[in-house]
Amino acid sequence: MGLYEELIKDYRVKEGLHTCINCGTCTAICPAAEFYKYDPRKIMNIVQGKDDAQIEELLRSETIWYCGECFSCVTRCPRKNGPGLVIMALRDLSIRLGFFTSSEKGRQVLPLTHAMTGNILKYGYCIHPKTFRWEDHQESGPVWKWHTEHLEKSLERQGANYMGEGPGVLRRIPQESLDELKAIFDVTGGTERIRLVEKFSEQKAKEMGMTMEEYERRTFEDCSEEHFNE
Repeated sequence: MGLYEELIKDYRVKEGLHTCINCGTCTAICPAAEFYKYDPRKIMNIVQGKDDAQIEELLRSETIWYCGECFSCVTRCPRKNGPGLVIMALRDLSIRLGFFTSSEKGRQVLPLTHAMTGNILKYGYCIHPKTFRWEDHQESGPVWKWHTEHLEKSLERQGANYMGEGPGVLRRIPQESLDELKAIFDVTGGTERIRLVEKFSEQKAKEMGMTMEEYERRTFEDCSEEHFNE
């Protein structure tokens, strides 16, 4: 089965691609297009072209990883297309085929997967203060540095129930609930997705002559200037 046939099986393509007329409204409204060398109109054009070679090039490219999934494109499209949905489907196929490791931005799926799913499965939150290291995000500035160094006292002053029992912001999530989250991941394919990301990332790390620790750190830190508009 060709890449186009595989792609259009995804319900997000069925929901997001309705006779796109290539007017470019999605690109005009897209916040990512303001900063990145990125044109969602061209992505829609390639998918509609049904050319497997061009679709594979797209799946291996930086381009599909620039989208922030804000869906501003959906709100303005005169034909009610959803470029953001189509890009989500492209990302899914890129990961399933292992093509994501061909690009710098695609390789960042590994640290993002570990950070997000790790927090969800261990703490029950997408983002958790315990896993935020100021050293990894120095752009957050000295105020946030102070906050991380005085985390418990700072959160207490804000009224949070940080890692405490019972209700409240940032409370400890019961193990029973965490087990349910893990079961949801297992049933919906989330656990398999993590396995695929790690599998293809391990292959790429070996290809680059790195340990997985070195590879993950590199992918976390890499951000070439070539991605951005001048």
